[in-house]
Amino acid sequence: MNICSLLLVFLLSFFAGNSTYISEGKASFYADRFHGLRTSSGERYDKTLLTAAHVSLPFNTFVKVTNVKNGKSVVVRINDRMAKKRHAVIDLSKAAAKEIDMIRDGVASVKIEEVTMPDATQQEPPLIVSEKAPVQKQLD
Repeated sequence: MNICSLLLVFLLSFFAGNSTYISEGKASFYADRFHGLRTSSGERYDKTLLTAAHVSLPFNTFVKVTNVKNGKSVVVRINDRMAKKRHAVIDLSKAAAKEIDMIRDGVASVKIEEVTMPDATQQEPPLIVSEKAPVQKQLD
């Protein structure tokens, strides 16, 4: 390896720090029979939540899934794994599939983009409700 190759590798690794995941392919969705079963992350699958399964993205990664056919998008959280040799690049929950109108077709061509979501811990804490103060009677 010559010095130019080493310099190129160094520069590419230095500037590739904050790359986001982008992909295109087919999306499918979970069948109703999986509702309530455990996912790879340990939580139970809920068909009413906006979640998905992916081959390699880390759990709790948020991705925007856009149906190429109609342009509708939904943001889902990755909470499950799927087999590497599948026809689809992502498996959506039934609620997410409804959002992008792919229920009737069963499989849809999609574009997937990683997005950053605000951290849930940054929300303001709920107000603490104190006990009711004793009522004082007024003297007339």
